[in-house]
Amino acid sequence: MNLNSHRSPCCDSDEQRSTVNNTSNEYNKTDRDLMARVLSNHNIGAAWQHVKRNKGAAGIDNMSIEEFNDFAKLHWLGIKQQLLSGTYQPLPVKRVMIPKPDGGERMLGIPSVIDRVIQQAIAQVISPYFEPLFSPHSYGYRPHKRASQAVNHVQSCVKQGYKTAVDIDLSKFFDEVNHDMLMNRVGRKVKDKALMRLLGKYLRAGIAERETGLWFESTKGVPQGGPLSPLLSNILLDELDKKLTYKHLKFARYADDIIILVKTKSEGLIIQREITAFITQRLKLKVNESKSRVGPVSGSKFLGFTFRYAQVQIHEQALKKFKANVRELTNRNWGISMTLQIHKLTQYLRGWGNYYLIANAYQLTVDLDHWIRRRIRMCYWRQWRKPRTKVRSLMKLGVSERLAIACGITLSLIHI
Repeated sequence: MNLNSHRSPCCDSDEQRSTVNNTSNEYNKTDRDLMARVLSNHNIGAAWQHVKRNKGAAGIDNMSIEEFNDFAKLHWLGIKQQLLSGTYQPLPVKRVMIPKPDGGERMLGIPSVIDRVIQQAIAQVISPYFEPLFSPHSYGYRPHKRASQAVNHVQSCVKQGYKTAVDIDLSKFFDEVNHDMLMNRVGRKVKDKALMRLLGKYLRAGIAERETGLWFESTKGVPQGGPLSPLLSNILLDELDKKLTYKHLKFARYADDIIILVKTKSEGLIIQREITAFITQRLKLKVNESKSRVGPVSGSKFLGFTFRYAQVQIHEQALKKFKANVRELTNRNWGISMTLQIHKLTQYLRGWGNYYLIANAYQLTVDLDHWIRRRIRMCYWRQWRKPRTKVRSLMKLGVSERLAIACGITLSLIHI
């Protein structure tokens, strides 16, 4: 296996898109042997490069990205033979719980590195069979699609007068996916039986906790964290997209985050009932009725944004989470050097700022900048500790001796 090969544009090429469009309900003889394409040296090499770039934590086997290359040189041929013979058994995914902004927890399933490589290889081969058929208003985890495009689309709909939002909240979507329903939809395009059996094994691989040694059966759901999960979720929810398109509704979807836009509340209530019934009865998914709503778009939260006076603004929950993260990164008692602390803070601020760049929030960012600078000064003040150190440090920064002494003998700072 050539692990150093460069990734080919196999997921996005015009030739493949043309092939899929011209054979929407047919398949060639070669399509019966997709497994060979999945396991080709070129495809596996490209999958490895993708997984390596994304880095990520070790799976249940505790093997890191750095250790995988040596492992593959020794064991890949044997694993490939198992995959071809149908005897390969994926490892369970490692359960990791991460906090949610609303106070709950979201379960992530981290596959082993070898399973991430195989899943990525599968995704690269089967994605062109589905990608051209997805809705243009599905923006999550797709090539050349971004969250900002979804937000801009919603903003354009609001400007057209669609100011009532129907928010549909899918309850624990990735945990509730019906395996039979999903495999049926995948099987409409993927005709390779060996590949379908492997996909089924990945869905049923189970969930394990390394700390406790407990193993949990996975009879439903697509654990978040694997390369296949985004594609499989889009395949299942594409039927919802087509339903909304058929009804000529304005909508945007990013994975399981859905917003539908209408002009009146009465129309929105009718749409909510109909789409909720479709999701629960047709797709066998659960809708969180307490979090779903019909009302002014200004009260909606979509991808961390809201919309007021046709302007994109940062939602108050996203802002609250941001401040909590900054407080954690500027903790006076962290016990690391200020250089490292500021580096980590800068990384977070750059990523957050790039994501929320499209929001109309100039004054807010100015106020946040002042607040963050006060937090940083607080950290320096705490680190300098002794009055003599404070005076010397302030003078090095250009503060006059008189003012440095006046500030340096201050016993405490007001809590920020």
